[in-house]
Amino acid sequence: MRDKTNMINMTEDNPSQPLEDDVVQEVLRTGKDLREYSKQVEKELKEVENKSIQDYIKESQNIVSLHNQITACDDILERMESMLMGFQSDLGSISSEIVYLQKKSVSMSQQLHNRQAIRGQLSQFIDDISISKGLINAILDSPVTEKEFLTNLNLLNHKINFVKEHGFKEVKACQDVKDDLEKLKIKAVSKIRSYLMEQISKFRKPMANYQIPQNALLKYKFFFEFALANERAVAQEVYAEYTDTMSKIYFSYFKYYSSRLMKLQYEESAGKDDLIGHEEVGQRGLFHKASLKNKSTVFTIGNRGDVLTSQLEAPIIIPHSAQKNVVKHPFEALFRSEQYALVDNGCREYLFICEFFMVQGKEAQKLFNQIMGKTLALLAKNLETFVQNCYDTIALFLCLHLIMHYQLLCHKRAVPALDDYWERMQSVIWPRFEYIFRLNITSVKDCDPTKFNKEMKPHYITRRYAEFSAAIVGISENFPSELVTKLCAELLEEVEFFILRMAAIFPQRKEQLIFHINNYDMILSVLMEHTRDSSREAEHFREQLSQWSTEYVEEILSPHFGGMIQFVKEGEAFVEKGQADQLKKQESKSLALVQSFSSGWKRSLEVINQEVLSSFPSLLTGSTLLQLAFTQLVQYYHRFHKLLTPTAKAQLTNIHHIMVEIKKYKTSY
Repeated sequence: MRDKTNMINMTEDNPSQPLEDDVVQEVLRTGKDLREYSKQVEKELKEVENKSIQDYIKESQNIVSLHNQITACDDILERMESMLMGFQSDLGSISSEIVYLQKKSVSMSQQLHNRQAIRGQLSQFIDDISISKGLINAILDSPVTEKEFLTNLNLLNHKINFVKEHGFKEVKACQDVKDDLEKLKIKAVSKIRSYLMEQISKFRKPMANYQIPQNALLKYKFFFEFALANERAVAQEVYAEYTDTMSKIYFSYFKYYSSRLMKLQYEESAGKDDLIGHEEVGQRGLFHKASLKNKSTVFTIGNRGDVLTSQLEAPIIIPHSAQKNVVKHPFEALFRSEQYALVDNGCREYLFICEFFMVQGKEAQKLFNQIMGKTLALLAKNLETFVQNCYDTIALFLCLHLIMHYQLLCHKRAVPALDDYWERMQSVIWPRFEYIFRLNITSVKDCDPTKFNKEMKPHYITRRYAEFSAAIVGISENFPSELVTKLCAELLEEVEFFILRMAAIFPQRKEQLIFHINNYDMILSVLMEHTRDSSREAEHFREQLSQWSTEYVEEILSPHFGGMIQFVKEGEAFVEKGQADQLKKQESKSLALVQSFSSGWKRSLEVINQEVLSSFPSLLTGSTLLQLAFTQLVQYYHRFHKLLTPTAKAQLTNIHHIMVEIKKYKTSY
């Protein structure tokens, strides 16, 4: 029982022992004595032990063999351990060797890189300083025009510069090749000098087109660069020879061309009597056809303005003395041809010397002046000679604007070398232009109206002014000038005074107005034809013409409808003052005016129509004034109608009848 209790306690103390064990459950269930059970277990264990011993005895040989094997394995493992320890020691030494080799490799790599760098520089140095047989043969034997010579000349120039550069560093190798390079340089410079001098000499040949040798020189412009860098005396010789040669060529060409060109000028030129205010005598009038064959128009622009537009960059005039029917030209056309030839040659020459002689700025300007100076002085002197005796204001003004256009053209071609020349040419023309312009102003101012015919049509002095003013204003649109604006304003003022003085010789106001309108209309028409609609002069004359036209309309309506017009003005004055009752007191007067208007308005329209159309040479002007007069009449009629009493209104002619009749006189031009 105690054993049971102990078993139970053991079970409770050892909760990990499973109570569900079959043997334990059986014992507990049957109540079997545990001591007997323990003995039985011991017996069984003893039997098992005996069996194990027997099995061990049976396997003793195998166990011995296993023991021997284990011992052998221990020996092997011990040897492996010692071997691995040796390996570990060897690996430690190998790691040190690897680190050493790595450092040595880095050092060797740096040495290799340095040697390669030195080898590249040394190889390049040797290439730069050495003189090959091919280089020597090319410089000595090849013609200068062959590509091989030019290529090797560049190489020789490089070697010369290289030796010069390293010679200052006292590189001994430079002394070995210095003499050979000097000999090759002398030979190359000698061949270059001969070639350049030969090319320059071709410019002097008669009828030679100097652009061809110039283009040839540009192909070998490195020759001069080589000579300038290595033998300055030879370069200066070439420079001086070219400058002297081209200076003479240009001077000779333009001297010959200008003299031949001036022979094509109109035989008759404007004189001191060709002024706006000068009185026409005989057949020396403005539009005398016989004289215009050999004389340019003095006051009209005509086709002369083409030199600034379509002919500005046209081919130059080629004079042919052998030609029988030589075409004559005004001075500005000849001047344009001469100056355009200068622009072409001057721009080409400037760009050539900049590229070939490698000059810019002041140096280029200096060289250009050495070449073109005599020619420019010749052309300026020729202009001064013409200007001294010139009385053609339009020709001078066209020449001024040609100069401005060509100066702008030179700037577009990036050639500033002619700027001083253009300024000098303008300084020659401006004073004479102003002087002649003021002579024209004075001529208008000094006119005596009593010497002219008493005609209401446009005066020839006014026509001269219109054409002249239109020409000046039209030309100056691209390059406005304060001086020109001032002179035009002074001339306009004198012309207006002249028209007033001429109008004063007519006794009637209507004739004076007709004279004003005819002259102002003609001036405005000419200005509109040659200038912009918004020009200052056009606006002024348009305003003045409107004022004269308004007054003229009042003047021609007054004889026929003066009573009605007067009644309207007086009646509207009463209304403004608040005295409308005064109109009723004048009912009898208004009835009389209504009857007078109704009985004669158609006949009055016809008379006005004939009078207006016969008074103005321009049908367009006459028609415009007629419609303006009828429009003014209709407006007065409406205002008259508003002021009438009902009785008078009933007797008044219907406005629609008047409008239908007025439309009969409307014409379209």
